[in-house]
Amino acid sequence: MQVNKSDIKRQAILETAYRLFRVQGFDKTSMDEITAQVGGSKSTVYSHFPSKEGLFVECMMAALENYMSGTLKYLDASRADPRAALLNFGSSVLKFICSPEQLEVRRLIIAEAARSGTGKLFFGKLSALRVKLSAFLAECMASGKLRHDDPDLAAEQLGAMLEAEMLEPLLLQVREGSPDEQEIALAAQRAVATFLRAYAPNSPQERQSRSGRAAKSSVRSAE
Repeated sequence: MQVNKSDIKRQAILETAYRLFRVQGFDKTSMDEITAQVGGSKSTVYSHFPSKEGLFVECMMAALENYMSGTLKYLDASRADPRAALLNFGSSVLKFICSPEQLEVRRLIIAEAARSGTGKLFFGKLSALRVKLSAFLAECMASGKLRHDDPDLAAEQLGAMLEAEMLEPLLLQVREGSPDEQEIALAAQRAVATFLRAYAPNSPQERQSRSGRAAKSSVRSAE
């Protein structure tokens, strides 16, 4: 298989820029320095990434996208019950976002969010990654495994629940040291249990009551 030189160059730019941004921050990292370390011309760098802001976003998201491609495999509504799938997914996500490297990346993202629309670019990237979780929840709702509701909102809420216990103390360096696997597993269990209680399927009595209310409302509207 023929190697695409353009893809190799793009990856080299990403890796170099990612390292420099993490060590020096956004302001102290220049496109000139990135070009010097990668080799070639600045026009080549700009042909792949039109702006430093865009390159920064791509760098910060690359590791997340690579990791999530493996994590999203747990979301298979056809062969897994929601609890097992979400526990595996949640534990994997927590292990990643609580790692020292990703905490450092998150701090950088927050610090640069107001710069030239960078925050909006990050949000768009994160929303695209959340589509798979939303689709999984929609399938579970359609099959009756979860209560019918807005799957996009449910995905947002699950993400917030997974982050609730650990992320803020780690980001603000209130807590020292990364959580171990047992702590991560327990936090994921608590988050998923809370989520599943909130989205538990309606009982037959509740469904019948809801259908009755809907029928009465339809009759009143017709009158």
